[in-house]
Amino acid sequence: QVQLVESGGGLVQAGGSLTLSCAASGTIGSFVAMGWYRQAPGKQRELVARIPSIGRSTYGDSVKGRFAISRDNAKNTVYLQMDSLKPEDTAVYYCKAEFRRGNEYWGQGTQVTVSS
Repeated sequence: QVQLVESGGGLVQAGGSLTLSCAASGTIGSFVAMGWYRQAPGKQRELVARIPSIGRSTYGDSVKGRFAISRDNAKNTVYLQMDSLKPEDTAVYYCKAEFRRGNEYWGQGTQVTVSS
């Protein structure tokens, strides 16, 4: 079993920055990708960023140029650097790990609130 723990959320003013972390523990094998997703009140969950084990990272259109995903393999941790934050970025941010055969694991989420 894989456990994912997010951290780094909080309250920030518009234009500010935050860095989210997602630490993975447990039985970690040949993962396919890790990613960040978010869900705002009354909205559906959407892709923020995804980083494959091999290949190029992808981003949701609304965050391109402002957010950056990265991974520290030695620490089994994925990060999300968020710059130029906007009030519409306010949401609960979830970390997801993807494995072969369609296996997925989700973190509990961390709240990001951007004030105007």
